[in-house]
This record gives sequence, structure tokens and C-alpha cells, in this order.
Amino acid sequence: MRAAYAAKADPDHPLQALTVGEFPDPTPPDEWVLVDVRAASLNQHDLWSLRGVGLRADRLPMVLGCDAAGVDEEGNEVVIYPVVADPDDPRGLSLLSEHYPGTLADRVAVPRENLVPKPAGVSFVDAACLPTAWLTAYHMLTTRGRVDEASAVLVQGAGGGVATAAVALAAAMGKRVYATSRDAAKRERIAVLGATAVEPGARLPERVDVVIESVGAPTIDHSMKCSAPGARIVVCGATGGHLATVDLRRLFAMRLDLLGSSMGTPDDLVALLDLMVTKDVRPTIDTTYGFTAVADAFAKLESGNIFGKVAIDFLH
Repeated sequence: MRAAYAAKADPDHPLQALTVGEFPDPTPPDEWVLVDVRAASLNQHDLWSLRGVGLRADRLPMVLGCDAAGVDEEGNEVVIYPVVADPDDPRGLSLLSEHYPGTLADRVAVPRENLVPKPAGVSFVDAACLPTAWLTAYHMLTTRGRVDEASAVLVQGAGGGVATAAVALAAAMGKRVYATSRDAAKRERIAVLGATAVEPGARLPERVDVVIESVGAPTIDHSMKCSAPGARIVVCGATGGHLATVDLRRLFAMRLDLLGSSMGTPDDLVALLDLMVTKDVRPTIDTTYGFTAVADAFAKLESGNIFGKVAIDFLH
């Protein structure tokens, strides 16, 4: 079968570790099923895997990809939940492409319980953009951030997959949304999704109840200063730096919750798909590539010049 996989690790030049070509078909263990992939999407996780972060050398070569939608062995249209129980991992779980082969292949094997029905009104390409970035944003807003108790939300570093998803979802939930970006063009585009776009560090017209934080060190002080008493600052990444300085006086005086978050649950993915249908929300996709151009898709992702998701359509 066709596959995009990490043949080696290259910390400095990750695209040189990428191979696109033939790969052995998966052999599913008991209670696992095969899915014919119709569409997939890329994540920063894939670039980190090519760098060798979180992917051990003894597991190479490894098919990349966490996200996909396709058709199962019974002909059902499904979305793949990418988290798999993994007793060998200190987290107790792993994502597809860490221990088990990922989704950037014609076929992927997954536990049967990892299949979620794809609604008829959601395309394969749109559905394939949801299981990592959009699921993470949904879980951050709902379970960790308790956005149902909030009036206003701040999203730091809009333009990336999680941040863009958080803006669209919070706006669909009827919240006032503020979003920061250093890029004026991205601020214009994020405003179309329903946010008030501001420059990094800008003073907001109000304090917010939930902050979606994926930038880290450069923005955490601004996130805390923008937070209302009792606000939840939910952190899912640190693209700008992981060694942040936190003013503990503000943390305790304002009774802030500083919360870590990673991925979501299968029930979250079902609820997210339902929200997409009922609110007519669709993921923001920067570019869609056919599988034959998957190397170009990786180059686009690595460039950082994206707004939303980079998707792969296996049918083109």
C-alpha cells in the first residue's frame, strides 16, 4: 500500500527523514479492524516524529499520521479516534504513529472502539481534520475550560490548527472571542471566524473567563493579565517556548486555574461532530493535497505559513 513514513530521525532537517512509497499492509490484532483511508490531515506531531521526538528508533520505520476518516470493513463511513491504550507508555496511552502505525497510508488498523460514525453532512476531508487539533480545542473549551460558565474567551496565537479551531468553536457556542496573532493577515482572517483580533500583548476591553494557550513562554504573562477572577488558563502546547515564568502572586490572588490538556475522549469526538452539524461549522483548511503530493504537504506545514489545517485527499 501507499504510505508516508518516518524512515529515520533527523532533528535538524525533518523532511529528509520522510519517505513516501510502498509499505506493508497492516495486520490487525484481535478486536482491531482495518479502515480504508479516504482523507487525512497533518499535525505538528508528524514533524516532531520525523525529528525523533516521541518516536523511538526501534519503532522505525513508522507510518505517520494521527488523523483520518474512511470506510471500515463493513462499509461504514467513520472517523478514527487516534488515542490507543499503551501500557508501555508512561502516559498509559499513545497516539497512532507513536507505537502503532499511523493514518498516512491507504489502510490503517485501529481498535474497533476507536471508530466514530461520520455524519453524512460532513465530508471525509473535513472529518479528517478533527481528531487531533479540533478535538483538543473542544476538550480544552468544554471539559477543562468549563466554557459553558464563561462569557468571554481569549485564544493565543491564532492561525495554527488548535487555536483556529478554538476560535470557531467558541464563537459557535455564543461566546465573545478575542484572538492574538503577530501576523496582520492572520488577524484579518481570524476575525472572519468570529473573533476580535488583536496584536500579542494588547489590552482587551474585558477580562476573560477562559484562555486557550498553546504558545507558552511569550504569551503566558499576557494570558494571566487578561484573566478574570477564577478564570481557567488551559495549556495544550508551547510552540513559542516551554520554560515560562509564572507570577504566582497573580495566580493565587485572582484564584486562577492553570490547567494542562491533551487530546479528548471518544465521547468528545462524537459531541464535536454533532456540534459541527447542528451549528454548520466546518474546519478551516489552509490547503488540500492529493496523496501523491504528500511531501509538498509536509513542506507546507514545516514552513509555518499556514492558517488552519493541511489536509490530504486520498481520492485525488
